[in-house]
Amino acid sequence: MTTIRIIGPGRAGRSFAFALAAVGVDVIGILGRDDDASLAADGVDVLLLAVPDTAIAEVAAAIRPVSSTVVAHCSGALGLDVLAGHEHVGSLHPLVSLPDPVIGAARLGSGSSFAVAGDQSLADLVQALGGRVLEVPPKARAAYHAAACIASNHLVALLGQVQRVAATAGLDLDVFIPLAQGALDDVLLLGPAAALTGPAARGDLATIERHRQALEASELAGYDAGVALARRLAGAAPPGELVGSGRSAAWS
Repeated sequence: MTTIRIIGPGRAGRSFAFALAAVGVDVIGILGRDDDASLAADGVDVLLLAVPDTAIAEVAAAIRPVSSTVVAHCSGALGLDVLAGHEHVGSLHPLVSLPDPVIGAARLGSGSSFAVAGDQSLADLVQALGGRVLEVPPKARAAYHAAACIASNHLVALLGQVQRVAATAGLDLDVFIPLAQGALDDVLLLGPAAALTGPAARGDLATIERHRQALEASELAGYDAGVALARRLAGAAPPGELVGSGRSAAWS
């Protein structure tokens, strides 16, 4: 049986702890910032650092190397150089959001994809979870992580804008969720370009300007950025300014 210790009692660390324990991995505790981590690599096969990216190098450096232990981190953007000093290293980044340990554990064990690098034992953990291993070249990790953030974090932020704008029309966010879910289904079925609909896709600048006139000034930058992305996807050159709008549409 594989044994693992986790440093980081946050959402990611506890999600991994619950998910791995559920598939038979022996989880030997979770250490927090107030615990002495110097001997954390002792007595386990894998030591997983589920800490913020900015803390990984410092935490790794504080751990006494053990030649038989794999020291790994959960960062999607960082390479293995931040684990310098340890003989066996790796990274294990789940391509799912982990909003809390219960939901996170369920998602980790539901056939998710993981960007894996380094020691083979990490790919074995993914296999135990029933997941898919993604091999991302070291130089492409930042781009990979940027794509992940756009797909998740930016999408959530965009729906936050939907909530704010909908409220000005006296409507709740949940009215628009089926529309968003349908759009995601269309992307999966048809691809982004074929799934795109709406005024930006068909070049209806008059409707876009009506939208802009209705929006609060604080919402324009986000709206204009969305229009620019839609126009790019549609293969249209985005205009730099709408005629008669009196306001610059920063679409270039």
